[in-house]
Amino acid sequence: MGKKLHAALLTLVLLGCGRSNNPTANGFINQTQHTDAELWAIWSAAQQSLSEQIDLNPVEQTTSGAPPRVLPGDPRALSIQPQQLTVASEADVSSATLFAATGIRRTDPTGMIACPQPCNVQYATAYSRYSPEITRYAASWEPTSNFSTLLQYEFENQILFALGYDMSWR
Repeated sequence: MGKKLHAALLTLVLLGCGRSNNPTANGFINQTQHTDAELWAIWSAAQQSLSEQIDLNPVEQTTSGAPPRVLPGDPRALSIQPQQLTVASEADVSSATLFAATGIRRTDPTGMIACPQPCNVQYATAYSRYSPEITRYAASWEPTSNFSTLLQYEFENQILFALGYDMSWR
């Protein structure tokens, strides 16, 4: 009886060591108010956009008036998939904090969050990190009609990083 129990436990342990059926093993760790299907649709739009054209410096254009660095699309973008990409909101920074740090006046909610280094800006509507894969956005954007555009840009950043592009001004 003891040997049968031992064999059964060993079998369960070995079965547990196989490939995970966890749906987030490849894909999203979805901490949003949106469905996985909505995130996949936004990811697909990001892939399609990058397969057509790549703007490597939109932040530089906005902050310093630099000319655009636009490249032809990269068809490899269509094959990049998220690998446990955490997608989550973060509380908006208060208008008082934003004003004290930048001199910019906005009403609450500001639509901005602190962008940790090595960001080129102190505050942003969203940001992405690449190891581990994280995309964060200001919580006030989630219920807006512009949410998918905001998230598409960040998903484009994830894809461009995976393809080895310079992310200095994205």
